[in-house]
Amino acid sequence: MTTAERLALLLVEDDPVLGPLIAELLEPDYAVRLAANGQEGLHLGLTQPWDVMVIDRGLPVMDGVSVIAALRSKGVAAPILILTALGDTDQKVAGLDAGANDYMTKPFDAGELAARLRALTRTYSTPGGTVGIGTWELDPASRAVRSVYGDTVSLTAKEAEVLAALAAEPGRVFTRDELLADHFHPTDQPGVIDTYVHHLRRKISRTVVRTVHGVGYQIGDPS
Repeated sequence: MTTAERLALLLVEDDPVLGPLIAELLEPDYAVRLAANGQEGLHLGLTQPWDVMVIDRGLPVMDGVSVIAALRSKGVAAPILILTALGDTDQKVAGLDAGANDYMTKPFDAGELAARLRALTRTYSTPGGTVGIGTWELDPASRAVRSVYGDTVSLTAKEAEVLAALAAEPGRVFTRDELLADHFHPTDQPGVIDTYVHHLRRKISRTVVRTVHGVGYQIGDPS
């Protein structure tokens, strides 16, 4: 997050009137950065951490679907909503297949846009000091992971530390070196990260941690 209160949102919109208007609508809840073309949006998407992105499809320099495909190919996994005037079924399918999580057509209702963004980001936001991970909740203090069905899994201190770090930034893909530097002893080797990911998957769910091939690990969405 950019601030303690607001999620970081990348808005890629070339309309000189609509772009600033959407940014203004979202600013109370998000720290918005506006990019006016696809190339700028791709650069920002690859070089800065984002909690969620809103990307127009018909962009100059580089179209929105190509931007999304490029972001996904580089391991960027932040939720993406396409907001565009192009709304037939084939265009929606192409956008979703490229890696978008949701698709809205213009003209749009501001309240619906806000609700869809909440739906894309709320999975990991829970009160009371716990951390939401899909349908589970992690209590870092007690090192317990609880499901909505009442199941409880006890973690070791290091397992809880790694899981909490991943869940704290759901849009971020962590490299092994980053996790190693922040949470392990300097003499440990990168392979120890794989070991702890294996333990977490075995104890909780195979999908609790997602592998981004060639990059590292990201929090998943266990059922």
